[in-house]
Amino acid sequence: MTDPVNPLLKNAKPISLEIRPLVDAITEALESLKAQNIVILPIGDISSIADAMILASGTSTTHVKAIADEVIEHCKTAGYNPIGIEGKEAAEWVLVDFDDVIVHIMLPATREFYDIERLWTARPPVKPEKNKSQPR
Repeated sequence: MTDPVNPLLKNAKPISLEIRPLVDAITEALESLKAQNIVILPIGDISSIADAMILASGTSTTHVKAIADEVIEHCKTAGYNPIGIEGKEAAEWVLVDFDDVIVHIMLPATREFYDIERLWTARPPVKPEKNKSQPR
């Protein structure tokens, strides 16, 4: 299976072997319910909150909720229990936290509005060079 890793993360570290089975289980569940635009963001080298984020879209709130339920059940069957689940009631954006991997399942409009991919793939700002003509 080829990872749909965001191309903006060309220099990011690959998904670690420790979380690979969890990432695969999540991706299988997303694909089984036809989640759209699945993106894996390896964030372990830039954040301590998780090693990876997985984003996917559903076509309706019913679809988003069904995808989230499938991710939760499929991963539980594989031995991975979520430590937190948020947003299932409204189902515009459901977050499933597996500690090392955080899954975001969103409606396309919600995903476009919050643009998490851009937030997590933006390069750190470059500090301006000091003007060499100024005294130090």
